[in-house]
Amino acid sequence: MRHRYSILLFPLHVFFDLLSLNAAFVGAYWIKFRTLDAVAEPPYAMLWAVFNLVWLADILLLKPYTFPRQLFKAYHLIQKLMLLTAIHVAIVSVFWVIVKGYYYSREHLLITYFLFLIFGSLFRIGGLIFLREYRARGYNNRRYVIVGYGKLATMINRFYEAHPEMGFHFFGYFDQPNEDNQHLLRGNYDQLREYVRQNRIDCVYCCLPYIDNSRLKSIVDDAEDIDFQVKLLVDFRGFLAKGASVEYHDFLPVLNLSSQMLADFRVNIFKRTFDIVFSLSVLVFGSPVFLLMALVTRVTSRGPVLYAQERIGREGKPFTIYKFRSMYINSEKSVPLLSKGQYDSRITPWGHFMRQTRLDELPQFYNVLIGDMSVVGPRPERQYFIDQIVEIAPEYRNLLRVKPGITSIGQIKFGYAANVEEMVQRLRYDLLYPERRSFLLDMWIIAQTVRVMVQGRGK
Repeated sequence: MRHRYSILLFPLHVFFDLLSLNAAFVGAYWIKFRTLDAVAEPPYAMLWAVFNLVWLADILLLKPYTFPRQLFKAYHLIQKLMLLTAIHVAIVSVFWVIVKGYYYSREHLLITYFLFLIFGSLFRIGGLIFLREYRARGYNNRRYVIVGYGKLATMINRFYEAHPEMGFHFFGYFDQPNEDNQHLLRGNYDQLREYVRQNRIDCVYCCLPYIDNSRLKSIVDDAEDIDFQVKLLVDFRGFLAKGASVEYHDFLPVLNLSSQMLADFRVNIFKRTFDIVFSLSVLVFGSPVFLLMALVTRVTSRGPVLYAQERIGREGKPFTIYKFRSMYINSEKSVPLLSKGQYDSRITPWGHFMRQTRLDELPQFYNVLIGDMSVVGPRPERQYFIDQIVEIAPEYRNLLRVKPGITSIGQIKFGYAANVEEMVQRLRYDLLYPERRSFLLDMWIIAQTVRVMVQGRGK
């Protein structure tokens, strides 16, 4: 009989869960009352019966014991146990309120669920270890073949070879023979149906794009007659790393391969909301500091308080960035120049202090408020330097997919760049941000920036 023992898994699972539940109920009663004399008498006899009936109802409605072998892991099993237990607690609580069962001991119920989670988890972990060892020895196995020979086909085969505990046994490749694959094939497409029937194959993996739609439809039709599973293998690894989603046009599924992390509505809305609240708070509550900074800047050197410069923002759009002026006026007479840090004679003494503490960046919160920038994001550059950077590191264009920011990973780890080569070095840090951005990462970057400001380590 095909998989004659697999049919026992469900009733055994139900039996051991009910055994664990009843053992927990009785054990908790003994721990609480130090006797078992009245556990099967009213009022606890009714509660005991409700415990069992509710658990059986959970099983019938939720069907919790159906796991594909690839997900048959301790984490998934215990997670499902905790979910079922939470539902059980909720239903029993409703029963308690309905019957006004205030005479039931809350401590007894708490101990019961605690013991049940322990017993249920031990049973699942023990059963998982047993099944893995049982399947690794060749029992309770599933037979599979792969249609369409190629790199994807060999990868799924190697996966199951590396995980014998899943119990999948390989029975060959099927494809149209050619000079490269004919010595590796079990047969061609026309021989597949008969081979599956004779060898009682459980699963046929079809690798796209090595197999065409007409052949795939024929295999699916055969699956209904011969009783085997059909699974499609499509190599989306390079796309899914950037994010993908499924859209449905009526009944037709469409895979959207555009980057979801950057286009995700919730992420962008949440980040923009944070930017507005944070920048507005800094501008309002920090206004005394702004006035003091402006006064000192004006007194210590001739020229305007603020310095405005064109930078390149998201999608290559130019905008005007604002900073407290840290250099003497007319410092760039011919071509744009980068700061040489503490050795740059163009920077005023007060400007050196502002750069070390990053206080010269404070007016950029206005850029954040109006939407040109974000609090956290790669530093915006001038087009003159972007053209030079792209010649050395074309991947810089990836940074233009997100809004530039006041602070970034590159600003924390590297700081100001004195030349194009250093800008490229800083780029290596900033390239981490577009693919990993999150609220927690933004909070970490802001916290690190505050630390740099307090320690005066900006350069």
